Amino acid sequence: MKEAKPKITVIGGGTGLPILLSGLKADNWDITAIVTVADDGGSSGTIRTALNTIPPGDIRNCLVALSDTSQTYKDVFQYRFAPKDNQFSGHAVGNLIIAALAERRDIHSALKIVSKSMNVKGKVLPVSETPLILQAHCLDGTIIEGETKIVAANRAIDYVTTHRVGDPQGEQPVFAGRQVVKAIKEADVLVLGPGSLYTSILPNLTIPEVREAIDATDATVLYVCNIMTQMGETEHFSDRDHLAAVNKHLGQHKVDVMLTNSSLVPTTYIEDNEMQDYLIQVTHDEAGLAAEAARIVEKDLLDLKESGVYHNQRKLVDAIRTIYEEGEA
Repeated sequence: MKEAKPKITVIGGGTGLPILLSGLKADNWDITAIVTVADDGGSSGTIRTALNTIPPGDIRNCLVALSDTSQTYKDVFQYRFAPKDNQFSGHAVGNLIIAALAERRDIHSALKIVSKSMNVKGKVLPVSETPLILQAHCLDGTIIEGETKIVAANRAIDYVTTHRVGDPQGEQPVFAGRQVVKAIKEADVLVLGPGSLYTSILPNLTIPEVREAIDATDATVLYVCNIMTQMGETEHFSDRDHLAAVNKHLGQHKVDVMLTNSSLVPTTYIEDNEMQDYLIQVTHDEAGLAAEAARIVEKDLLDLKESGVYHNQRKLVDAIRTIYEEGEA
């Protein structure tokens, strides 16, 4: 018999993760979000460099997505200082609060305090409590360090690794954050994505303890494939290419289900909307997917907005619920 409130652990980062989390919160799941800590851009990157702490931005957005506090408090937490505000320019209030609490104690304690004060329904965990540098190992043999430089370089990526700040040779081990392994092993459903493949999802899988926990879990492991290819990361990628990259970083065929969008993005929409980061719709490679040993579930997940092509929150949550309840894995 399926649990009335099943445990779901979602691994990722970026803008896609909070959208999914807020939908899951409304759908009565026991939620844990595991968030990448390799972001080096904007306010998060500045704070990480100045204070040698994990970048708080993605974590902040996840906390707000799962919060049941008033909208006023959420707005204050998300407020960014204006360009005229000199040294504070671009910093989100929530980033500064998280960083200040982490400096007083540690990041784990800081997130517990913020979660309680904001009435967060679920857990938000950094994948590691150590700030990490992302490395892209490109097909042409070059190695690029730093998330923002990787995207800007626009080179075909073979695989990614991470190392601690100040340890470019990776001599010091990187450990998973507290409760991360437990959340993966005890989940009923483990979701990878949606989000940028090489900069939001795969960095989490570079940590040995995370891969080992995924190998040991009895959860249904579900990968949400992107709808559009992404500049600087996945140009010309099919759905099989996305899944193959996940399997490569896991070191095995551990994904049980790949959830992919079945609806066509209208050509006129792509032509009429300037989307700087996104290129074309991810193509379907039915023959190639057979080699990746996952069940492919195709659903209409499309949500067209002026700002781009997204997964529809309600449709995505419903699809995940159906996969869990019907045991499609």
